[in-house]
Amino acid sequence: MTTSSPPLPHAGSPGAAAPHPPRRAFAYYDLVMAGFVAVLLCSNLIGPAKVCTLFGFTFGAGNLFFPVSYVFGDILTEVYGYAKTRRVIWAGFAAMLFATVMSQIVLRIPSADTDFNHVLQPALDLVFGGTWRIVLASLIAFWAGEFANSFVLAKMKILTRGKHLWSRTIGSTFVGQTVDSLLFYPIAFLGVWSDDTPLVMVMLANLALKVGWEVLVTPLTYVVVTRLKRAEDEDHFDTDTNFTPFTLEG
Repeated sequence: MTTSSPPLPHAGSPGAAAPHPPRRAFAYYDLVMAGFVAVLLCSNLIGPAKVCTLFGFTFGAGNLFFPVSYVFGDILTEVYGYAKTRRVIWAGFAAMLFATVMSQIVLRIPSADTDFNHVLQPALDLVFGGTWRIVLASLIAFWAGEFANSFVLAKMKILTRGKHLWSRTIGSTFVGQTVDSLLFYPIAFLGVWSDDTPLVMVMLANLALKVGWEVLVTPLTYVVVTRLKRAEDEDHFDTDTNFTPFTLEG
């Protein structure tokens, strides 16, 4: 005696699972993601090793370009929504983690016994050999700050009904950069810096610089957002979004 399996439900029948809507293909989403990751890696690997002084103001060189990653985050959330930005943030986090592991491996591989390497190795150690506290602080602060930035912008877009873009970009950047600074500096430097380097003052100065960057580039953000919305035919509102950061759905 043979048995047969019950017939599978047809689409549309009561027992059928609801089909997933096809995922839209965007023309510029991947390019914006690549720009975000490139800026993030450069500002974190190249910039932190140098302290600059311009017009009597002293700051880490990375602060000149790291805020650009928040501009990319604003553009992504404003056009494509929180879920799409969440994937980009995780891509940036993975890229930072890989770059950190790679740099530590390269630094620890014994150098060839040449005059050039005798000069090169100490320079590489100085520039790329950050302590575990700085590395950990960078990863945690980036992750939390970027998600805070995207969440605030998405919620403000709903509250403002898509108007007053400047209030969302500046407001979300202020929140995100505040979270970033409150995590990075204590984790990286609390108990390390001497009393001659006041932690709170450095945090406030760098926060002002980063938010000032956002204000300065707001006109450019308007241009990019307007053109991108038109080119992609997309202006996402996160009214039904699951805001958990712990997923890659988008």
